[in-house]
Amino acid sequence: MDAAGEKKLMRKHAHPYLTGNFAPIHHTQHLVPCGHSGIIPRELAGGQYVRNGGNPVSNEDLGRDAHWFDGDGMLSGVSFRRAGGKGDDIQPEFVNQYILTDLFISTRISPSLATPILPSIATLVNPMSSLLTIILRIFRAILLVVLSRLPGSQQAIKKICVANTSILYHDGRALATCESGPPMRVSLPSLDTVGWYNGSTVEGELSDKDEPGFGGGGLLNFMREWTTAHPRVDPKTGELILFHSTFVPPYINYSIVPATRQRTPQSACRPRLLGASVAGVTSAKMMHDFGVSSTHTVILDLPLSLDPLNLAKNRPVVAYDPTSRSRFGVFPRYKPDSVRWFETRSCCIFHTANTWDSKAINPITGLKETTAINMLACRLTSASLVYNAGNLAAPVPVHKIPSDQQEEEQCRLYYYQFSLSPLSPSANPTSSGYENVITHQWALSAIPFEFPSLRDSTSMYAAKHIYGCSVSDSSFGAALGRAVKIDSLVKLDVEALIDRGKRHSPIQISGCVDTRTVSDVLASNDPKDPIKIFKMPANWYAQEPRFVPRKGGVSEDDGWLLSYVFDESQLGPDGECKPTAKSELWIIDARTMSDVVAKVQLPQRVPYGLHGNWFSEDDVKNQRPIESARSLPSTKGLVENNTPTWKMWMGARGIVEKFLA
Repeated sequence: MDAAGEKKLMRKHAHPYLTGNFAPIHHTQHLVPCGHSGIIPRELAGGQYVRNGGNPVSNEDLGRDAHWFDGDGMLSGVSFRRAGGKGDDIQPEFVNQYILTDLFISTRISPSLATPILPSIATLVNPMSSLLTIILRIFRAILLVVLSRLPGSQQAIKKICVANTSILYHDGRALATCESGPPMRVSLPSLDTVGWYNGSTVEGELSDKDEPGFGGGGLLNFMREWTTAHPRVDPKTGELILFHSTFVPPYINYSIVPATRQRTPQSACRPRLLGASVAGVTSAKMMHDFGVSSTHTVILDLPLSLDPLNLAKNRPVVAYDPTSRSRFGVFPRYKPDSVRWFETRSCCIFHTANTWDSKAINPITGLKETTAINMLACRLTSASLVYNAGNLAAPVPVHKIPSDQQEEEQCRLYYYQFSLSPLSPSANPTSSGYENVITHQWALSAIPFEFPSLRDSTSMYAAKHIYGCSVSDSSFGAALGRAVKIDSLVKLDVEALIDRGKRHSPIQISGCVDTRTVSDVLASNDPKDPIKIFKMPANWYAQEPRFVPRKGGVSEDDGWLLSYVFDESQLGPDGECKPTAKSELWIIDARTMSDVVAKVQLPQRVPYGLHGNWFSEDDVKNQRPIESARSLPSTKGLVENNTPTWKMWMGARGIVEKFLA
């Protein structure tokens, strides 16, 4: 078959996460004024909404292995600039920029590369990937990294992070994240890339500090600086809490970075902790998120491995074992060596929604003590999402799952309560020992629920409302050949649902408080319904919502949800986006979950992506000073050398680059 025929075949069988509005977009904009309809809330003035997501710059080979979690980080933002003589008017402006990571820069200045430098997650998770294929892909990546550090390179690859997952604000810095490296600082509202953040300093900032960073010293420091894509910022103390997942013991390290710029009585004298070991993890895992309350931290040790040593066992690097146990490690915030492990049935959790303490008066001491840790998390009954996001069929389990542990495919918001009381007798009849007890573990609602968010000020405390995404005709583990598309935004009154669950005691693990479907909830006219759904119009799809509070609001949900939306009637007959396709940013009343108060028309489309955040006007104004920002190197910056040896080396280098393309 000729090349043209191969290309047509690849187009005919398009990867669902490389086509339509999942397809990458390479045009970037620099704060372009946008039109809008409706009234933009004044609380948005001077602030900016930014969303992160994978956008592969090297996308010529459409037949390659690809995964929704792959791709170079691209930030897409809408800044609400104050306008008018008194600044009372609001002018929305759209901006999108690639995050200039080492990998992105190296790819851009290597035009011969047809596929990304790093192996796709789809390659690592695919049970059909041969050992030779995986080794060759990894070896190719290693060679390209080594080559980038040799003479003739304009960008050395020092970090293998694409920074494509999320973005947060801490202590005067906006930080883009991805678990294969440290956070990357970007500047608001331009979204220019500043430099890597190591927990102490940032490349591109003025600093006289010479303190150790996340990785510390030693040969494996690069691995120890790999940071969760979902760090947590304590809304009262300003502390940044993170964990670092690696391939070598102790597998999980843990860090706390106190705020230094805006100190409050709560933030005073908070200890700094970098790279402390968390005991009890026995193998490398794919850990994406964790839980943090005001006093405790919860580590998720689930049976989803991310371990190169799996290759020696004839297993994929990324593998899910449904016959193993899920483990939750709970420890006081500053004592990761005092972890208590709670075990339950196998599951996958990529996102926690909130974690908080339960307290009671100790009758002996008369002091209020933490008696339990509560956590809300989006629980998947299997790892199907990991496979389907790579257009792969989930493998059949090697070992049979006991009938009493089999569950239907689902992703629901679950409530967990971990008792901090003394150890209880084991419920396992074959064990004579004692164990930690999960007092409650059941779903709050039967509707599919992912990409959770909440009002930032209620994080780590007992929030009343959790917002998220749902799908009305499938699940988040979509069928092979289909992509997850969000057609519903959801608000859950978790306070009411948890109270109902405690009164009626659903079956542990498989039980559910509210068993209605999305259609059932939409048909409800009850003004006090604990579940509210904003259903997108036909052919329109949303992305993760973020909450912005109303100034002086009287209730926790008094504010707005911001979400990028896209009308798929702009797709052509082949399922591809037309060149003129555009997205919008909708501002939705979070109280009613029915009113769109404003729509911002963007100059181009925003591909379906991952996580975003809202940055207030104070956040934008109080950023730390920047000395320099990253930029793409000019070809003129390459050192010219006309010696025969240099010409021979560059010729050989070119041959190697083309071979590895």
